Amino acid sequence: MSDGVTRWRISCQRPIAYDIVEAPRLFDPGNRALISAGRIEGGRRFVVVDRNFARYHAEEIHEYFAHHGIAARIVRFPGGEENKSLERCLRILRELDAFPIHRRDEPIIAIGGGVLTDVVGFIASIYRRGVPHIKVPTTLMGYVDASVGIKTGINFDARKNRLGSFEPPLRVFLDKTLLTTLPRRHVLNGVGEIIKLAIIKDSKLFRLLEEHGARSIADAFQNPAGGQILDRAISGMLAELEPNLFEDDLSRRVDFGHSFSQELEARHPDRVLHGEAVLLDIAVSTLIARKRCLLSERDAERIFGVMDRLGIVLDTAVLDRELMWRSLLDRIEHRDGLQRVPVPDSIGGCVFLNDITRQEIDSSITALEARTRVQCEPALQR
Repeated sequence: MSDGVTRWRISCQRPIAYDIVEAPRLFDPGNRALISAGRIEGGRRFVVVDRNFARYHAEEIHEYFAHHGIAARIVRFPGGEENKSLERCLRILRELDAFPIHRRDEPIIAIGGGVLTDVVGFIASIYRRGVPHIKVPTTLMGYVDASVGIKTGINFDARKNRLGSFEPPLRVFLDKTLLTTLPRRHVLNGVGEIIKLAIIKDSKLFRLLEEHGARSIADAFQNPAGGQILDRAISGMLAELEPNLFEDDLSRRVDFGHSFSQELEARHPDRVLHGEAVLLDIAVSTLIARKRCLLSERDAERIFGVMDRLGIVLDTAVLDRELMWRSLLDRIEHRDGLQRVPVPDSIGGCVFLNDITRQEIDSSITALEARTRVQCEPALQR
């Protein structure tokens, strides 16, 4: 070369392709879906199962693999944000390494909620520099959000998802009948992510929640309208993720509800679930948009109205102005120097803000606290 320096340029495009498959009665021995991706004859599977889910389904999972002659090592994972840690990863990795699997045709299987699928996805991305994995979400949060993308992550240094990778699954199996044993609180936790998509992207989904959301929640989304809500939420999420799987564009609609909530969730892991923190963030973001006259009063009232209609109670006692400001400052680092905070400008639309002030956060929290007090007072009087 003219400057006397030899250079080599390497270019490679790794194709990303994986299937998300509706698979009712996934653990029925007659259903071969779960074993179809990988070696069957003489095959082995390393399976990580949520401990709470295993209380109801451990026996049928064992029987499923035994029926198909698959040697399965089944590890129970305790779940919860406090176990989304490097220490827990290392424990699982040691068990995996003691139960060798073929590197390409014996996928790891993750059966559980979003915390579990994030952890197992991260393990799959680093073990032997990458082994295939399969996700089976058993919570509503996992069903509509955590399981369908390619992000993995664990918490580190008291920061949520500080370590992670982009690792596509081999396959995702969706069996909505697995949602029937969820406590109501965990159903509502997942509804937070559905509300997020409806507000920021899909006005029809929002109307479905207004009209059929309460009944669908009561039925754990097993009714026809509930199925329509789930399908529309997943389709909307994938439409946002697919063109931007590696987050090259950091202005992401799906970050709605994830600007002020990160530190709240990290500070109160035993009190605030992910979807609950997201809903608090959504409420604050909605009030910021309203105060700036970006969002009409009618649409703001519809947003708070659908939360009320679905039985969502916001735990405003955990709101911390300084903590939420620090969360936004951290998001600026994460989003390459800009806030890039999505806020609604209509039901089904959004704009991105880069100049939110500490004062705006403070005043919106004050307004939300006042609103919550007003709603609670009639109930207390009764």
